[in-house]
Amino acid sequence: MITTRDATKNDIDTLFDLILGIAKFHNQEEYVLTNKEEMLNSGFNNEPKFGAIIADFNSKVAGYLSYTWNYSIWNGCEYMNLDDLFVWEEFRGQKVGLMLMEHAKNICKEKNISLIRWEVEKDNVKAIEFYNRLGAKITEKGIFRWHLNASN
Repeated sequence: MITTRDATKNDIDTLFDLILGIAKFHNQEEYVLTNKEEMLNSGFNNEPKFGAIIADFNSKVAGYLSYTWNYSIWNGCEYMNLDDLFVWEEFRGQKVGLMLMEHAKNICKEKNISLIRWEVEKDNVKAIEFYNRLGAKITEKGIFRWHLNASN
């Protein structure tokens, strides 16, 4: 049985393990710069900067979805920016990802939000197929990252 729930500060260890899990899956562990303390301070206060949903499969943590809120000046509305969707390998193919996406959709409906937006690695064929089955549409657009530091 799959259940989903909004993450709380008591889930910080689990969330951090899931973040490391997705980073390892994509061979991007060196890009994880956050830590549990930062996550607690930024995600579980009076003005959280992110939200997260945890999925349990028969009482075992199976995956998570994290998100932030953003505003589209072109659309003239707020939207959910899906940051990560990750399911542990042993739970893939069990509809865990679908349940996480449905939970996110319900959060948006409660806030009268009509758009969820996210990125996907071009070579992640299974994820792209999954998102297509949801009815989501992929667009081709490059993503720039400009990391600013004292020398810029």
